[in-house]
Amino acid sequence: MRFRPTTSHWGAFSAGIGADGRLQVAAHPDDKSPSPLLGNVPAALHHPTRVAAPAVRRGWLERGPGADTARGDDEFVQLGWDETLDLLAAELLRVREHHGNQAIFGGSYGWASAGRFHHAQSQLRRFLNAFGGFTSSRHTYSHGTSTVVLPHIVGGSDDVFRNGSSWPTIVQNTELLVAFGGIPEKNVFVTSGGVSRHHIPGFLAQLGERGVDVALISPLRADFPSTMDAEWYPIRPSTDTALMLALAHTLVVEDLHDRSFLGTYCAGYDEFERYLLGVDDGIAKDAEWASHITEVSASEIVSLARKMASSRTFITVTWSLQRAEHGEQPVWAAITLAAMLGQIGLPGGGFGHGYGSMGDSGDIGPEFRVPYLPQGINPVEEFIPVARIADMLLNPGRSYDFDGAVRTYPDIRLVYWAGGNPFHHHQDLNRLRRAFARPDTVIVHEPYWTATARHADFVLPSTTSLEREDFGSGRRDTHLVAMHKVVDPYGEARDDYAIFSELSSRLGLEERFTEGRSARGWLEHLYGSWRNTVLQEGFTVPSFADFWSTGEYPLPAEDPERTLFEAFRKDPMANRLPTPSGKIEITSQVVKSFGYADCPGHPAWLEPVEWLGGPRAAHFPLQMIANQPRTRLHSQLDVGSVSQSGKVAGREAIHIHPDDAAARGIADGDVVHVFNDRGGCLAGAVLTTELRPGVVQLPTGAWFDPHGSLCLHGNPNVLTADRPTSRLSQGCAGQLVLVEIERYDGAPPPVTVGSPPELTTR
Repeated sequence: MRFRPTTSHWGAFSAGIGADGRLQVAAHPDDKSPSPLLGNVPAALHHPTRVAAPAVRRGWLERGPGADTARGDDEFVQLGWDETLDLLAAELLRVREHHGNQAIFGGSYGWASAGRFHHAQSQLRRFLNAFGGFTSSRHTYSHGTSTVVLPHIVGGSDDVFRNGSSWPTIVQNTELLVAFGGIPEKNVFVTSGGVSRHHIPGFLAQLGERGVDVALISPLRADFPSTMDAEWYPIRPSTDTALMLALAHTLVVEDLHDRSFLGTYCAGYDEFERYLLGVDDGIAKDAEWASHITEVSASEIVSLARKMASSRTFITVTWSLQRAEHGEQPVWAAITLAAMLGQIGLPGGGFGHGYGSMGDSGDIGPEFRVPYLPQGINPVEEFIPVARIADMLLNPGRSYDFDGAVRTYPDIRLVYWAGGNPFHHHQDLNRLRRAFARPDTVIVHEPYWTATARHADFVLPSTTSLEREDFGSGRRDTHLVAMHKVVDPYGEARDDYAIFSELSSRLGLEERFTEGRSARGWLEHLYGSWRNTVLQEGFTVPSFADFWSTGEYPLPAEDPERTLFEAFRKDPMANRLPTPSGKIEITSQVVKSFGYADCPGHPAWLEPVEWLGGPRAAHFPLQMIANQPRTRLHSQLDVGSVSQSGKVAGREAIHIHPDDAAARGIADGDVVHVFNDRGGCLAGAVLTTELRPGVVQLPTGAWFDPHGSLCLHGNPNVLTADRPTSRLSQGCAGQLVLVEIERYDGAPPPVTVGSPPELTTR
């Protein structure tokens, strides 16, 4: 059997077809910590949920375009490619003629493949730009809030996300690691675009071997490797900002803060300190105050603050903390706390954001641009923050605030989605179903019958990365990997480029979209152009033929020692930050001028709706954490073996403390009903003491299986609120939600998403 090289968001690997006709995969031999998610690939490749042929919803065929509440419940009619593409081309022209290009929403989220050419988002945007443009989305569900607020604090987000202090620097110099949200090891196996060598598990082991003290601040003990020692502070969810403020207060009243650093490198500290001490509102944000909010004792808070001041301290905040109401605040407060310690720019000190959220945070691969497909220019200026899609579809013409501007939602008539699954990413899925009923037409490219495909009018079967050629490399990756074709396409599946090329031909755009190149021609052209640039920079790069034959190209290495804002610390005048003051803005006069009550001009404790200390908890007394799954990437390959092995009674597993389970008569392995006033889902109970009482954990990504307002499969986003983090960022706030749980008595309805929907032919 011949194994061929390829890569994925969870790592480089090779694959081949065995003598029994089954796909076999093998991790890259030089990857010392390969991802267990590779185990999802074989069973998913030819799963019955693959889309085998173009399909059009019967209601659309019979009644034509228009709003339709039957989306998601209607049967599909399989058509030939030519007829399907003819219908699509005509509908695109109709929408453009009658409503304009701004009425087209290009909804790809970009996670479909690690390949840089067959990157679904790039393919879709290139096609729609050639067609005259479209309404787009900005930022991400993962860290959209931080992407907006960080420029107001430190002048941008790229350095924080891409050039944060490296793990070798942390391992060698940090004495105390204070991890808000922990460093969940399950997440470090994934990087957008791929990761050829998983270094982070090894660095975490070195951290333990060196004896670095770790303060784990999370309701979940699993947010830090169980094999490593850590002082666990099982904080009440959504209260990290209050704890940070109390730590800062202790530094002030005990004169442990670095006044010189604050005066030289920061702006607006005095205004923040007035708030911290309660000068204006009469509420000192001290340890006693915070203990009632966080349920971390006042003595523990004071002790931790003193230890932070006497140690080389690295403060890290996971992305999960900013995926909640007022998500700007923990990020801003952590940077402020690090500034008060005066260690920003020192090796092993300062702050980081996203360690344990993705495999590239702090990694040692180079910051090196690899070949990519140009998307062209979008003539339409209209956009929405990515997490506001349901608001946009349901409320055309409504105004909303965003980062100091007042914007208006466009009237979307056609949604074109290629890559991604909004019925995984988005919140309040019953509301999203209502939103998807509103457009005239919904088009989806998809290899599988996901919930997004089932809520479409046109479903075009797209290939997986094993069924085409490409090359891939992720952020901070060490290699560019040749992605060889391993198997023929499933059924009538075509790659996105082939689909858009055919559509472009019908619309008179073929030359503009394809530039006369085949998919292989594009790979050779993009690689060759990139190679010429890299050669001019003095590096040796093989020809495309040699690269393809070898299977990978090791990217030029960088110095593994890296400290965030080191140059700024050495010379703050020569290396001014791109903020109005040129400094770290502990108080932002720009944000303050916006007048947002839900995001003032400096870090503040703002009480959320969905927390255990609020009135809503009287009705729904459990805080559910909807975090990233351990057994898959988002909802990808939920039908794979690893993902399925994590199910309980065929449904997503919900972790619950034994005390909470006993109070509700729930035993390990029971099917339970998780609910609030937005909807409910069925899940399988797993009892554990590795989370604090009053908290349950149900990961995202189970394929949405609606039955009325109930999800039979255990998707937590049927429960989460479609509420933005704030008027500043309009980010995703889906990490936390209040729920109640009861044992499900009787035989639960069967899960149906493991089979395709009802299909007929003409």
